[in-house]
Amino acid sequence: MDVPEGDCEAPRLNRCHLKNWLTFLDTLRALPAAEQLDAVNRYANRKDYVLDIDNYGVEDYWAIPKEFLYNNGDCEDYAITKLFSLRWLGYDPERLRIVVLQDTNLRIPHAVLAVADHDDILILDNQIQEVISHRKIVHYAPVYSINESHWWIHLHN
Repeated sequence: MDVPEGDCEAPRLNRCHLKNWLTFLDTLRALPAAEQLDAVNRYANRKDYVLDIDNYGVEDYWAIPKEFLYNNGDCEDYAITKLFSLRWLGYDPERLRIVVLQDTNLRIPHAVLAVADHDDILILDNQIQEVISHRKIVHYAPVYSINESHWWIHLHN
C-alpha cells in the first residue's frame, strides 16, 4: 500500500483509513447478501461528491478505491469502490456491472453498480441510499455497462 502512515482522525486517507475499509468489509462476510449490499452502498455513499475537474483537473477520471477514499469522487468512483468492495467479499465478477446511463430527469450522464440477484438486478447508486431493484427506477436509460471481462452497449427501441 503506497499511502502514508497516519491516524484515523486525519481528514484524508492514510493506512489507518485503508485498514478500516478492509476491516469493515471483513465484518460483512458472515452477513446475508442483502445486508452486505446495503452496508457497502451506505459505506461508499458517506463520501462527498466531488467532480473530476475539481479533483483531478480533467473532465472525466475513473478513480480506484484508494483514490476515491482519499479524494472523494463522482458517480463512477462510487460505483467502482462498491464493485471492489463486493469483489473483496467474494462476489462473482459476472454478477457485477458498472452501468453508465442517462438520467432522463436531470438530463446528465450517471453511473451505478448493478448486481445480478437471481431474477432481478439490484442497483447501488450514490443518489439513492437504499439498494433498489432496477425495475423501480424509471428515469435511467442505460447506455453501456462493463465488468472485469466484458462490455455491453444497451440499445433502445
